Amino acid sequence: MGNRTAPGGVRVAKLARVPVLAMAGAVGLLLLVTSGRYGYFGDELYFLAAGRHLAWGYADQPPALPLLAHLVDALAPGSLVVFRLPATLATAAGVVVAALIARELGGGRRAQVLTAGTFAISGQLLGTGHYLATSTFDPLLWTVLCWLLVRWVRTRADGLLVWAGVVTAVAVNVKFLVLAFWLVAGICVLVFGPRGLLRRPLLWAGALIAAAGAAPTVVWQAAHGWPQLEMNAAISAEVEQVYGGRLMFLPGMLAGAGIVVGAVLLVYGVWRLLRSPELRAYRFLGAATAGLTAVFLATGGRSYYVAGMFAVCWAAAAVSLEAGAAARWWRWVATWPVYAVSALIVVPFALPVVPVSWVGRAPAPGFATAEIGWPDVAASVARAYRQVPDPARTAIVTGFYWHAAALDRFGRPLGLPEPYSGSRGYWDLGTPPAGARDVLFVGDDPAVLTGHFAAITPAGRIDDGPGFGQGTALWLATGRAGPWSAVWPRMRDLGVGTG
Repeated sequence: MGNRTAPGGVRVAKLARVPVLAMAGAVGLLLLVTSGRYGYFGDELYFLAAGRHLAWGYADQPPALPLLAHLVDALAPGSLVVFRLPATLATAAGVVVAALIARELGGGRRAQVLTAGTFAISGQLLGTGHYLATSTFDPLLWTVLCWLLVRWVRTRADGLLVWAGVVTAVAVNVKFLVLAFWLVAGICVLVFGPRGLLRRPLLWAGALIAAAGAAPTVVWQAAHGWPQLEMNAAISAEVEQVYGGRLMFLPGMLAGAGIVVGAVLLVYGVWRLLRSPELRAYRFLGAATAGLTAVFLATGGRSYYVAGMFAVCWAAAAVSLEAGAAARWWRWVATWPVYAVSALIVVPFALPVVPVSWVGRAPAPGFATAEIGWPDVAASVARAYRQVPDPARTAIVTGFYWHAAALDRFGRPLGLPEPYSGSRGYWDLGTPPAGARDVLFVGDDPAVLTGHFAAITPAGRIDDGPGFGQGTALWLATGRAGPWSAVWPRMRDLGVGTG
């Protein structure tokens, strides 16, 4: 098998470079060729808009993604392929890191290939790899943290804990969820061991690095009244209203892990981490996966929040399958026909491989409607804007931040002014100018304007189509009743929005 002896005397297999790198390359190539198939995702447009107003934080997230979007777009303006290249590379890298976790757990070539293959056909990880999004980079960073911890357990090389601090410093600027990871993992280490981890000085040196990396965005949050806490409540409400509530958390989590292969190996992997004598030293990671699932379920989080724990569970399952420790009922999943069927199920729903004309009809990517039609939205709003009585004194305000971001990107060439929105973090990006006494409002429900304007009348509708923003109502609000300094704070909405 080509084993070698590790520093602590533990023998580990060589990395199965050829098949693992081949799978990573295949995932990268698939993502690359589908990068420009449709258009920008709604959140990507928001990152671009936020990137024009760089700050140490935003009401709905830390600063990393707006900064990254700004830099990549400046490198190749308007190129979706280049814009999504960091996400493509991150997802391909995740395939390799997943295999490295299996190797650290004692897995040979087969276990590494099974783990890498499961990562490659995970609906959540493959699908989000198509976007420049927090949900793309956060699971990768958690996966790297799991690898560092698993490797530390095997080698006791404390320098790994410093690197864990560096990765955490990056992760906390992508999404604050990594704080939940360390809280739950720390409790599980206290309960299940290895408790010596918590006594390592370099662990706390790494914690200082992470704290230093988090300090600027934490200061921003404090200076702005901790909007992230409000955002957590808004997401919980959104989960209940839009995503089926807590009852859909576990089904969504399993579906995101991957239809057939990913879901089965996730469940089996958690079981093996908790029960296997061979994996006893890593029990804390199985408990952490269960604990994080319980925390996010109880707090109304989204089902993909646990995706960063998938790889270590898949690796534990694959190592057990390779060793023949699994019962016959589990072994059927580790065969190439099952992987092939899983890929055929996942890919059409995770990536834009079907024609645009199919959007709105199955099979099509679940979020495809949020990628198409944005230029048409801007064109419809531009036509309506040219018909308002006094365009020079009319601001464009949207009920949902995606609409504002789309108008910011596609409306400027059509002569539209800078758009504004009270939705999510967009509220912080700017206040309408003092001279704007009227508002062209984009959103089906103009209730947010009630009481602030003398009259609110219909102003048309965005052209119908399968895209997210198409068919939305337009309203003209005239005669602003007070200064924007008094009106604008009342229009702030961290919830689902009125789009």
